[in-house]
Amino acid sequence: MPKKRFTSEDIIHKLREAEVMSAQGKTVAEISRQLGVTEQTYFRWRKEYGGLKIDQAKRLKELEQENARLRRALSDAVIDNQILREVSPGKLLSPARRRQAVAHVRMSLGHAERRICRALHLSRSSVRYAAQPRADEAPLTGAIIELASQYGRYGYRRIHAMLEAQGWELSRSRVERIWKLEGLKVPVKQPKRGRLWLADGSCIRMRPEYANHVWSWDFVMERTHDGRVLKILVLIDEFTRRCLALHVARQIRSNDVIDILADAMVTYGVPAYLRSDNGPEMVAKNLRRWLASVGSETLYIEPGSPWENGYCESFNGKFRDELLNGEIFYTLREAQVIIERWRHQYNTVRPHSSLKYRPPAPQATLPATTPAPLRLAA
Repeated sequence: MPKKRFTSEDIIHKLREAEVMSAQGKTVAEISRQLGVTEQTYFRWRKEYGGLKIDQAKRLKELEQENARLRRALSDAVIDNQILREVSPGKLLSPARRRQAVAHVRMSLGHAERRICRALHLSRSSVRYAAQPRADEAPLTGAIIELASQYGRYGYRRIHAMLEAQGWELSRSRVERIWKLEGLKVPVKQPKRGRLWLADGSCIRMRPEYANHVWSWDFVMERTHDGRVLKILVLIDEFTRRCLALHVARQIRSNDVIDILADAMVTYGVPAYLRSDNGPEMVAKNLRRWLASVGSETLYIEPGSPWENGYCESFNGKFRDELLNGEIFYTLREAQVIIERWRHQYNTVRPHSSLKYRPPAPQATLPATTPAPLRLAA
């Protein structure tokens, strides 16, 4: 016969009945036998519930339940604090970092996965999910690392444009994910490195409207390894963003500027305007007379207002960040070769953000059969 379990109300009713029987002169053995319990149970009831009424017993039961609930809450809070202290500081944003955190807590504290996920407010499905890599994930990662190694000053947006130019069909967010997963980033500072060679204006700025409408030019200063000055003349077409010339010399005078501009005009055409600041080479009388004779007007910016020559200043910043800050030039000839090669790469390969990540002058692919040029008989 199964043992009957009495409620608090039942026990208090039986104790009141026992008090009446005790007043009638019955013994403890008779009272216990009539209540249907042992004498030990009767004495235990009297010790625990003696003198209580039903409403007091209910209140005692509620207090016991509340006390048990508070003990559980305190225990949960202690466990939560242990788990949170064990997890490294910072938000668990990526799924990989969430899985690593749960595995670390399970190994160090031994709690169940369900309990850890509840403390960290994580979904168990996201923790248990096993990513299925795509078939082209490894080749794509290799291509990204190769481009990032070759063009160390490019971010993932420009790398994405170069991958699309190579024929990859992918989103920018996927390149960004792999970029961060591989720990790639553009360093703020970069050390200079040497090369080992083998024996083989106006306040209202005129905006460019077409190619050869407005050219900008400026000077950038650099030094070779022995401390001697390198002067670099920068010439760009503001409309196409194409770098027309990067002339490197120890010194450049106004006559040298005329020669450089003449070579560029022979190759690309004569611009309508030429924008520059007010340096001595720019305002030289012989240069202005020569520009007037070929049909180009000058646009001088206000003194101390380099933002009015914004296209050229922006190019100068990219030029210095992507090349000059990372190169050691030992000779003038070395500087001329490296800078001219970078100019060709800037015009034909480097994606430009303002041109929808296309280079200013992309390389043209010639057909397989190109007719030979005609030669006049002597």
